[in-house]
Amino acid sequence: MRTKSMQAQSIQERLIVGLDVPTVQEAEKAVRELDGVVSFYKIGYQLAFAGGLDFARELASGGTKIFLDMKLLDIDHTVAKGVENIVKMGVSMLTIHAYPKAMRAAVEAARGSELCLLAVSVLTSMDEQDMIDVGYEYDPHTLVLRRSEQALHAGMGGIVCSAAEAEAVRRIVGPDMAVVTPGIRPAGSDHGDQKRVVTPAQAIRSGASHLVVARPIVAAADRREAAEAIIAEMRSA
Repeated sequence: MRTKSMQAQSIQERLIVGLDVPTVQEAEKAVRELDGVVSFYKIGYQLAFAGGLDFARELASGGTKIFLDMKLLDIDHTVAKGVENIVKMGVSMLTIHAYPKAMRAAVEAARGSELCLLAVSVLTSMDEQDMIDVGYEYDPHTLVLRRSEQALHAGMGGIVCSAAEAEAVRRIVGPDMAVVTPGIRPAGSDHGDQKRVVTPAQAIRSGASHLVVARPIVAAADRREAAEAIIAEMRSA
């Protein structure tokens, strides 16, 4: 499934807050604090393995959009069966590692549903030396573009990539696919373990449909204020 066009989305809908916290109780607190400002949340490994999957179902059943960041990769049958059950959870987005066979299996399993499947291209924590270390023959930028083409041909709903590659990816996938960019850091903030980062405004200008922001919001002293500041920066793009 393709995401609705960027023109049809409000800026608030394009901000996804990563609930990268250790407990459901902490996640619930963050959601309460961000109520009315944020309507889309990412749940990844940390929270998923602490009761976060049930929390994802609960939020989704109440109309909150959930990006389930599971980065699935396995044999085709296993990926397909996983996707079939994730469809039943009612979440909005799901990540699959951008291997062509895995993507095709996921697309077939999600056919007819509202689930937007996102292809994970190259993690934003990886640079060229990291690619060499794991045996890839491509630099990060080249591999992102190659995997974007493969995701388009597989019928995926979008791409996850660094905003540094978003403009080039958008040229490949066209206007309708989601381009979801993690590694977003407001100007002057700590990059943490991210290596290919940009500011919220830069990401929007580069063609990103959605921005994933975790630590700059969930680790802020005032989460609501931090989210509002990022939304304001997105609007200024």
